Amino acid sequence: MVRRTTPFAPPTAVLEDGAALLETPRILVIAGSDSGGGAGIQADIKTVTMLGGHAMTAITAITAQNTIGVQQVATVPTDLVVAQIDSIVNDLGVDAVKIGMIGSAEIADAVADYLPDDRSVPIVFDPVMVATSGGVLADAGTIAAFRRLMDIATVVTPNLPELQRLSPGDDPVASALRLVSDHRCAVLIKGGHDSGEALVDALIEEDNMTSWQDRRIATGDTHGTGCTLASAIALFLARGLPLPEAVDRARRFVRLALRDAPGLGQGHGPMGQGAVRLDVGGEMRLNQVTLGLDDYEASFAFYESLGLMPIVANPPDYARFEAPGGATLSIHRAADDAGPGGATVYFECDDLDGTVERLARAGLRFEHGPTDQPWMWREARLRDPHGNLICLYRAGENRRYPPWRIG
Repeated sequence: MVRRTTPFAPPTAVLEDGAALLETPRILVIAGSDSGGGAGIQADIKTVTMLGGHAMTAITAITAQNTIGVQQVATVPTDLVVAQIDSIVNDLGVDAVKIGMIGSAEIADAVADYLPDDRSVPIVFDPVMVATSGGVLADAGTIAAFRRLMDIATVVTPNLPELQRLSPGDDPVASALRLVSDHRCAVLIKGGHDSGEALVDALIEEDNMTSWQDRRIATGDTHGTGCTLASAIALFLARGLPLPEAVDRARRFVRLALRDAPGLGQGHGPMGQGAVRLDVGGEMRLNQVTLGLDDYEASFAFYESLGLMPIVANPPDYARFEAPGGATLSIHRAADDAGPGGATVYFECDDLDGTVERLARAGLRFEHGPTDQPWMWREARLRDPHGNLICLYRAGENRRYPPWRIG
């Protein structure tokens, strides 16, 4: 059983016998409520939950909003915001904090006064000013009070318009460096509001800069991207990851959630956080088992009757099913390379090359090392003692968004 003695605990808890335990991270989310469920507290809870954490909330504002716009905002009284935080801290404890829509300058000051200012707990501050749909969520006085929150933050995550308000200038990197110098926090510049097919994000730290460039995903379902990213960063920081790695994994989660957006609403729809399963993590994960078949129709009916959901149907040679947990099973007539064992087992690896190197040093023999494949995977292969084919692969976004999925 885990025992904690401090309300704001370090990322790794300690068992009674002294062993370290990477357990369920407790994430305190201080933000506004989005009645449409796309952003705010709702997006934060979905993100933290899907990534294996426990989300706890201090709501700063109630908004009436949907995918089209923000119709009304009511700020929660400051003493009630503080009471929510106090209630959480005094019982459940906190491993990391995510701050989003703050509601008012008074709330910003109260939160800054309450939270630790020694960076003993990771604090991710998303300086929300305007909703994706265009509604104003922070007035000039509130934005001015953001400086106190930046003073205690581990990392601040402004988009380009927000960065311009916080630190005006023509050069985003120079603007971010001023914030780093003034507030001793890292700054993640989000490039989603820039133009062009490429999307560039940059993490600016006091002595380091890390950048990411990806192809922009063509979707209008972008409501809650900033909230989701900041909450995911907080979750990974709570697990003890270095900031650049936490940002890297959080970005991947956001892109996968964009791919799986359900297409709801008439405007900027919500993302698909709940559809991202078994995708973002550091360990090798069982993803798929492929079995040979003789009778396509009988095999298809059998696995469908077990409750597996068909996601690919290509009679008479191939079908793929998804289990409730996200792993898949395939039946394949042409699986000749499966070998004597007749099965192929797929493990997804975020760090494929490093995993293969580690296993090879441990004595495992590979048929071939990490190799780029025409279907946009990178994979390595080996056999188990019975001759079954084992495929280790890294697919990135192509794992969760195959264009041939049913539905």
